Amino acid sequence: MHYITTTHLLDRLKGQTLVVNDPFWVRNYPEKLLVLDFPDLTPPTAIARDLEILKAFRQAHGDVILKPLYGNGGAGVFLLKEDDRNMTSLHELFSGFSREPLIVQKFLPDVSKGDKRVILVDGEPVGAINRVPATGETRSNMHVGGRPEKIKLTPRDLEICARIGPLLREKGQVFVGIDVIGQYLTEINVTSPTGIQELERFDGVNIAAKIWQAIEQKLV
Repeated sequence: MHYITTTHLLDRLKGQTLVVNDPFWVRNYPEKLLVLDFPDLTPPTAIARDLEILKAFRQAHGDVILKPLYGNGGAGVFLLKEDDRNMTSLHELFSGFSREPLIVQKFLPDVSKGDKRVILVDGEPVGAINRVPATGETRSNMHVGGRPEKIKLTPRDLEICARIGPLLREKGQVFVGIDVIGQYLTEINVTSPTGIQELERFDGVNIAAKIWQAIEQKLV
């Protein structure tokens, strides 16, 4: 609620101060929910509190990733193999401290090659880094030991950005980081996305300058 309250307070500055990113749409387009607007770009996904729905999803798709809907930094992310017996226990654990639903997503084996973070500035892709999971880990977040690597944008990355870029621009999302595993979009991060320091180090591009240029254009 602290997060939600902050977006409401920042929202009251409209007409006086440019807030980046637009807090109204930061609040209404959470990271793991906005991707649902683009089902053809994402792996099979379900959001539910009902344990039977979560079980039915795994039965249909095999290995899955289970995580809290409003988690971040890789916290609470679990890989559940098709024969794993912990889903009920994890559901009990999450339900014990949160009334929010869980998100379950078909596991993408390509994550072993890395989880690509693509940075967009005012809806346009400016570069990407690859985050490779540490040995023995499924999660690629740098916060939990993922290793950043230099990588190029692929035609699929550009296709995804072309689809979502106009919406991000329309909703005032100047600084965004999307996550792409293999051919699939998995998250659209609108809250302080990481990766620009690594991208500048690998590609020599001053991403911070691009962000400020985009901001200045909106103030002209």
